[in-house]
Amino acid sequence: MAAELDVVNLFFIAGATLAIPILAFLASFLLWPSVLIKVYYWYWRRTLGLQVRYADCGGYRFCYSYRGKPGMRPSILMLHGFSAHKDMWLSVVKYLPKHLHIICVDMPGHEGTTRTNTEDYSIQGQARRIHQFVESIHLNRKAFHLVGTSMGGNVAGVYAACYPSEICSMTLICPDGQHQSETKFDNHLQDLEHSNFTLNIPLIPTTPEEMEDMFRLCSHVRFKIPQQILQGLVDVREPHNAFYEEVFMEIIGEKSRYALQEHLHLIISPLQVIWGKQDQVVDVSGAAVIAELVPGCRVDLLDNCGHSVVMEKPCRTAKLILEFIILQQNARSGTKKSS
Repeated sequence: MAAELDVVNLFFIAGATLAIPILAFLASFLLWPSVLIKVYYWYWRRTLGLQVRYADCGGYRFCYSYRGKPGMRPSILMLHGFSAHKDMWLSVVKYLPKHLHIICVDMPGHEGTTRTNTEDYSIQGQARRIHQFVESIHLNRKAFHLVGTSMGGNVAGVYAACYPSEICSMTLICPDGQHQSETKFDNHLQDLEHSNFTLNIPLIPTTPEEMEDMFRLCSHVRFKIPQQILQGLVDVREPHNAFYEEVFMEIIGEKSRYALQEHLHLIISPLQVIWGKQDQVVDVSGAAVIAELVPGCRVDLLDNCGHSVVMEKPCRTAKLILEFIILQQNARSGTKKSS
């Protein structure tokens, strides 16, 4: 009888041990989805071997994650888009070789990087701040490969034009700027301007329904996201919405809107442009505009892909970036040998 009771107790303890994490997960999913999202990013960073660090520069703090050390291949600095954060690159980092030195930084004011004023949120202002970050971690001791998507692509382009000696090659993913055809987002923007910006900004959702609409706008691939996760994403972003509005107004202003186009003629490093053919935010015709202004520009257009290239086609994006880096490095090696 005592042995039977021990077995019952053992099963009870085992069941309780299993039930606690399951109940904790269910409680987080149903009651605190925003907490679950943060844990998810923490777990994914840990799984991929990324470490989070801070760089302080005269009272200004940058938050970034990194993996690997400088080696034979150029280091890669990745700049995210509007209202995103460094962890948006995790899906791409997953498909990049572990020996590469990769750095993903929170853009000025975003996530763990210091918030200051609108001067730092213009495309030119962000480029200056990113240069400050690069110098603070001594990344520019050797020329590196710069990657930027959307707003981060604009910043990357301006950076390469202003600090050409620091960049060995560059990838721009659907950067905002001049394009030949209007998109769904262009129509939204016109409505916003006509309303004197009293309407909600599609890229700053305040409800789960608006969050779902934003995903539909930015992504050609239709992701089935549970309502609780949508609510969690809204909860994570909501405290920062005033800041996002400030940045949005700055980057669509005259000073920033055409900053990339105004600097393209100054870019001398090899350039790769990646774009989703079904982009509803910035039309894919923008790739041809850039290619026309930058001689030798490589253009990779992705089928069945919208504006969220990094989220929709992470494996393909990683492969294209790596191919371009190796191609340019081999070309430089060949030039050195021939000379």
